[in-house]
Amino acid sequence: MNTWAQTLSRWFKLGVPGYCAFCFSARACDAGWCDECFALLPWNDRHCEQCAEPLVGHVGYRCGHCVAEPPDFTATTAALCYQGPVTSLVHDFKFHGSPRAGMLLAELMLSRRPALLGDALLAVPMYPGRAKTRGFNQAQWLAERLGARTHKPLLQARCVKHLPSQRVLNRRERQRNLAGAFVVSAPVPGHITIIDDVVTTGATGHALASVLLTNGAQRVDIWAAARTPLQKN
Repeated sequence: MNTWAQTLSRWFKLGVPGYCAFCFSARACDAGWCDECFALLPWNDRHCEQCAEPLVGHVGYRCGHCVAEPPDFTATTAALCYQGPVTSLVHDFKFHGSPRAGMLLAELMLSRRPALLGDALLAVPMYPGRAKTRGFNQAQWLAERLGARTHKPLLQARCVKHLPSQRVLNRRERQRNLAGAFVVSAPVPGHITIIDDVVTTGATGHALASVLLTNGAQRVDIWAAARTPLQKN
């Protein structure tokens, strides 16, 4: 796994078609990986059904946070843990704009899609100034490709608040940071699935779900590529 993490970035810069993105063998399937590497990815197999927090030695289907303070979204699909080669993959996509990394993330998401996708997809919006600096909104990029593959329409929301980096903030700090950040103008359908690259605490999904529910949605879910274990924050 460490070797994957160190070499994955170089592979995307080289852009070698037909080879596994992780071990570079010529046995890759059309999605970009071989069966052996696919099986060895850090899958988030046992997790909270609501926020996808990995559950280790936990009894029940929801984590303690979701039991004590249930978020406004109903379920989260994040099939991978944000570890090892997945961290490198997300980093190359998010901060270097690698389309090959993005397509591989989309294919991995589609390999374990939610049982219920709802009526429409909605990417986590980014503040315009931040999107201009980065060059693109990675959640929107994923949502467009996932929408085309699943034949689901895309909804739009706006981020109207310049948000400082949330990487060093805990759950409550993130919730305060996100208060009043999102706006949805158009009417929304009953069941919406939010698209993001990585779920960390679920605070962003909760804030966006709250706005969607206020605007008429009955159920909001989250579909992301990976989940960061909370104990690492």
